[in-house]
Order: sequence, then C-alpha cells, then structure tokens
Amino acid sequence: MPAATPSTITETPALPESARLIDTFVAPAKTFADLRRSAAWWGPFLVMAVLALLFVVVVDQKIGFRKVVENQIQLSPKAADRIEKLPPPDRERTMQQQTTVTKFISYGYPAVILVWNALIAGILFATFKFGLSADLSFKRSYATVMYAGLPLVIKTVLAVIAVIAGVNTDSFTFQNPVATNPGYFLNAAENHVLYSLGTALDIFMVWTLIITAIGFSTGTKVKRGTALAVVFGWYILFVLGSTAIGAAFG
Repeated sequence: MPAATPSTITETPALPESARLIDTFVAPAKTFADLRRSAAWWGPFLVMAVLALLFVVVVDQKIGFRKVVENQIQLSPKAADRIEKLPPPDRERTMQQQTTVTKFISYGYPAVILVWNALIAGILFATFKFGLSADLSFKRSYATVMYAGLPLVIKTVLAVIAVIAGVNTDSFTFQNPVATNPGYFLNAAENHVLYSLGTALDIFMVWTLIITAIGFSTGTKVKRGTALAVVFGWYILFVLGSTAIGAAFG
C-alpha cells in the first residue's frame, strides 16, 4: 500500500520591517498578526525618534526655545501672573531655567517615547491580560503600542512643514503645533477645559487609537468592539483627568 503523505502546512511568510511599517497604515491587521512571530519594536521607534528630533531642531532654529516657553506660560494665566510678579532678575532667571529644561526634555524626547509607550503598554497589557484573560505578553503589548503610534509621525511631518513655512510664532506650542484638532483654534487661557477637550479630538490621535484597538484585537483574539471600548475608555479617562488637573492648576 502507498505510504501516507503528510499534510502540507502553510505558514504566513514573515513580514520584513518595511512591510510592517507600511501595512500599519494600509493593512494594520497584517502587521499586528506578524507581531505574534516577532515582537520587535525598533522600526517604528527609530522613525518616531528621527522625526521628533528633526522637529525639535527646526523649532530651535526657526522659533527658539525662549519663545516656546513664553507661549507655554501664556496658556496658564496663573503661571503667567506668578512670573510677572517676580522682580526682573528673578523673572529672567526663572525664564532661563524653564528654557533650559524645555530644551533638554525636547532633545531627549526619544527617551520620553520609550517611557511613555511603556506606561501605555503596561496599562493595556494589564487590562487585556488580567481583565479579559487574553493571550498576551508585555513585549507584544509594547510593540503593538509602538506600531500603533505611527500615524502621529504624519502630524510631526506636517508640523515641521508648518514651522519651516512660517507658522505664527506667537501661538506655537509643542502640544498643538498644527491645525489637526478643534483645540488649535481655541485660546487655552480663556477656557482651558474646551481647549483641552478640543485638542483631544485630534484626527491623528483618533487614528492611532483605532489602530491600537485593531492591534490588540488581532493579537489577542479579543472582539474588535471590546478592544475599541478598552482603548477609547482609557483615553477618555486620561483626557478627563488631565483636563481636570490642568483646570485646577492652570
């Protein structure tokens, strides 16, 4: 009798890093399915880090960190009033210190990306792993958050173009550098709550949240609707919390 032939096992080919990056925008499920094979996250991090540093350099050259700090202070009437009441030497010293700190943090933003995404990944990992009993590791959660943040680099590119083209330096802030949300057109000093809520409705942030939900749904087999509820739920809590804190101290 003829020997039995083993069944053919078809495996999905591994995606190269370039395909992962591109698919995050056009076919995100492919990228996040591939994270089950390899949860490497260096690709999107390098893209974010390089563009973030490019943005900082352009702002440093075209606007200057002293002006950035002055604009930031004007968003908070209480802070502006405190600094205005200082004696001139103390006021200048305070401005120089804040300018130095802001410049240091801005040029070190790649490290901020690593830490901030680790915090987000940890919260979502705990929610999906322990709250929804999903098959998930922290490393895959971290990689998912990294890739899901790629739409925000488009906003960074637009911000670079805007600064080079000659954005209004009197209204520029790192937090809201380009008109991709309603908050851009509002004055934070007049109504911090509306400004904060309007800024949260950023088209690129919403895109990122949707891709994040797709990523965790694809990687854990959790229903898409449940993943969307988790991701947007945490974001809404963050926005409400940060808005309340800003209103209290601003």
